[in-house]
Amino acid sequence: MKKTIKILISLIIIAILVVIDQISKFWIVKNMVPYKDEKKVIDGVFSLRYIKNSGAAWGSFSGKTILLLVISIILIIALLFVYKNIIFVKKYIELKICILFILGGAIGNMIDRIRLGFVIDFIEAKFINFPIFNFADICVTICMFVVLALFLFKYKDEDMDIMFARNSKNTIAENSEEKNEPDDSDDNSEIKEEKDDKEE
Repeated sequence: MKKTIKILISLIIIAILVVIDQISKFWIVKNMVPYKDEKKVIDGVFSLRYIKNSGAAWGSFSGKTILLLVISIILIIALLFVYKNIIFVKKYIELKICILFILGGAIGNMIDRIRLGFVIDFIEAKFINFPIFNFADICVTICMFVVLALFLFKYKDEDMDIMFARNSKNTIAENSEEKNEPDDSDDNSEIKEEKDDKEE
């Protein structure tokens, strides 16, 4: 039951992130003219400006929609594989959160590419010279930096073995947060034996 709940919560978090991303883009499309309108959020800091990005984050790989779709699918599959291996291991809580946010962002932008052939970007940072981006880009970019820091400063070779299942089949099970949980069946059998003794 606990495993099912964890999986369900993970799916809900991803779904919420995708919904937030898509709702924000829907609002932009309905209320702004691409490349023309600009709405100031904080004067001199942030503005909303709708552009159609046929590339990846910050305009890279412009016009390579099919290639970017393939890369997105590969990234999603790889992240799901790692997440499957660590979902029940408590020590990887930071990585698990980051993977969920990266998945939510990647799926959000992938929906745009499949549906429209481009990604809707609309957040403009006025205080720095920075390409226009969206909510999904924020999820992916920030969490990628966090993941990089985790791999550089926290995780060791044995962690990689667990994440990528490079050891025996028992590697993940041995590191599961549920490995020390009592076995309910044993408790029930003990209770039954005590009951039989009393009846005798």
